[in-house]
Amino acid sequence: MNTRSALKSYDQVRAHVQTEGASSHRLIQVLMEGAMEKIRVAKGLIERKEIPEKVRQINWALSIIDGLRGSLDMEKGGEIANNLEALYDYMQRRLVVANVENDPTILDEVAGLMLEIKSAWDAVPENISKETSLHTPDQSQNAVTSSL
Repeated sequence: MNTRSALKSYDQVRAHVQTEGASSHRLIQVLMEGAMEKIRVAKGLIERKEIPEKVRQINWALSIIDGLRGSLDMEKGGEIANNLEALYDYMQRRLVVANVENDPTILDEVAGLMLEIKSAWDAVPENISKETSLHTPDQSQNAVTSSL
């Protein structure tokens, strides 16, 4: 087994362990962590000029963010969900530009935005997030599964 396939296997097992039986609150955290990790890896790949793998990592981050967008409950989430949807859209557009231009500063910008969102999400107690969810539980699980 080569190093790349070993790391991929490790990532899949780690993701499965983190999401097995996890609450929708935790699943959203896992998605956000995953997006930030893919962006971090892509930045290193730009610096090492490993362009094909950089494209794969950014595409993966785009897919994760798309999962986050798709799991938003626009009805229950109201203005906050609308704002998050717009921010996720902006982040995806910026990732496309970073991908085309090989610009690590844009990756830093998007990672910083995701960290801000995640920090706010982490501050929401799990019992409150269940009552006033911005993300729907079924869609959160589907987003995690499809993004892995």
